[in-house]
Amino acid sequence: MIIASQKRKENIAEYLLYMWQIEDIIRANDLDIDKITTNVIDKYSLDADQRKQMIEWYESLIDMMRREDVTKSGHLQLNKNVIVQLVQLHNALLKDPRFPEYTKAFYAALPYIVELRSKAGAEPKGEIETCFNALYGMLMLRLKSTEITPETKEAVARISQFIALLSHYFHLDEKDELFKDDEPQS
Repeated sequence: MIIASQKRKENIAEYLLYMWQIEDIIRANDLDIDKITTNVIDKYSLDADQRKQMIEWYESLIDMMRREDVTKSGHLQLNKNVIVQLVQLHNALLKDPRFPEYTKAFYAALPYIVELRSKAGAEPKGEIETCFNALYGMLMLRLKSTEITPETKEAVARISQFIALLSHYFHLDEKDELFKDDEPQS
């Protein structure tokens, strides 16, 4: 909750990856708040009020996961909404000639995105979601100390650069600083 809030303000990509990890942590603890309290919340040094807030946050996420039927897999609507916002911004940036560095970063990552989509075998995901799946997969491989091939490292590096730029533009857009030249002059 505290970390999620901080990440949301600072880096939307890190926030989304963190929230996906929280979904998996909840699943790994069988959507059981007692297990989450023991295995996760109690590991933090929290005062009584912070502890209560964190328990309530996890309880609300558990409730949402049940209501949205993502107890086994999938993502909460609030996380899907972030992807939707990023896709909308991505499309706007690609169409705008003022952002050639963004277009260049996207096309540098695109061959890797296409390859990952073809290997996934599941229902096709859009480019942005494919990028996040790749970044999350890399995070999981690192957590498991799995050896990572140089090709995979290169692919994830390109995707990371692209998503970092998208994340940067997302925060500028949230502060109404990205397309400020678009406003009519009085």
